[in-house]
Amino acid sequence: MRYNLFIDESGDHGLSNLNPNFPVFVLCGIVISEEEYEKVRIGFNNIKKDIWNNENVIFHSRDIRKCEKEFKYLFDLNLKNQFYHQLDNIIETANYNIIASAIKKEKYIKLYGKLSDDVYEISLSFIIERAIFYLDSLKQDNLSLTINIEKRGLKEDKKLTEHFQRLLARGTGYISAERMSKYHLSIHFKSKKENINGLQLADLVAYPIARHVLEPERINPAYAIFKAKFYTASGKRYGLKIFP
Repeated sequence: MRYNLFIDESGDHGLSNLNPNFPVFVLCGIVISEEEYEKVRIGFNNIKKDIWNNENVIFHSRDIRKCEKEFKYLFDLNLKNQFYHQLDNIIETANYNIIASAIKKEKYIKLYGKLSDDVYEISLSFIIERAIFYLDSLKQDNLSLTINIEKRGLKEDKKLTEHFQRLLARGTGYISAERMSKYHLSIHFKSKKENINGLQLADLVAYPIARHVLEPERINPAYAIFKAKFYTASGKRYGLKIFP
């Protein structure tokens, strides 16, 4: 059986210019079987057809929150209510697991400086580790994991590919290369224009996670919808790694 790991981010992964209003970087992974992903894909496309009569609409968290671009339609409160009702229903009821990494940048810089390891690469390592833990827990043979990440640029994608190849060759401090190899991991970079609904789901989930990490006591309705989806094992939540 093939599983997909869709990955998107919230916040800037750079450390040079710290935004005091959003000093966090979140990399969010959605682990989902091919069969379950097909249900999500169809569900998202049905919403796009119902509201816009166009499956080519791309769900983007910021545009939705600001009611910009195609989402100017959401100034119509009836359409807005319909949209959120359908979208929230899919996010809440679909069968997937969230594995996310959050870097608190102010604390990270104090401990490691601004010239330390790439926080995107650190976060990807965390997510892949815990995705392997999750696949191990399924106790099934012949599983494979396809990692899908939105393109960021030729230089950035090349650097991340090299990091991924090092992970495959060496493993991590918790996962051996041999343990990784049984899941036939592969990585693919996708353009936003390709309209990958799995990446759009990861994008929609990433921002509320970042807000939760920054202000855990603040009411966060979007986060409440999917918080039960974080990967758990033995009653402990392993699906959100906050570092340092």
